[in-house]
Amino acid sequence: MSSGSSGDPSITHEEIKHLEFIQAIVARLGNGSFLIKGWTMTVAGAFFGVSATSPSWKIAAAGMIPIVGFWLLDSYFLRQERLFRKLYDDVRRPTVAVEFFSMNVQPYHAAVPWGRVISSHTMVNFYGAIALVDIAFIVGGIVRSASG
Repeated sequence: MSSGSSGDPSITHEEIKHLEFIQAIVARLGNGSFLIKGWTMTVAGAFFGVSATSPSWKIAAAGMIPIVGFWLLDSYFLRQERLFRKLYDDVRRPTVAVEFFSMNVQPYHAAVPWGRVISSHTMVNFYGAIALVDIAFIVGGIVRSASG
């Protein structure tokens, strides 16, 4: 990507537009992540409510499926957001060549591995806490069924 004429380090109108496009994608990904967290709380809360009123470890265990599914989906959104932030960083630098209006994040995949995203503090703190509550319901259901 060129950065002005004859070595001028100022940013061009096209580069500004490119950065705006990337920022719009990052904002949409962040909004999607927020919505996923809301759905996670809703679905997990429904499973917790059913597990609390009719203690069954099977129902509680089934509640783990959407928690893990939402964890993976939200991790996908977070990874995409991080990939686009890497692209944004390269577009804003006059010394890095990025094709005009490119949205290709493939070159950054190695820098943002799945494992690091899934196990990030953001994901573990939110989904791990919900999973621990679900595990408590599973254990409680097993104890009740064994004693009853």
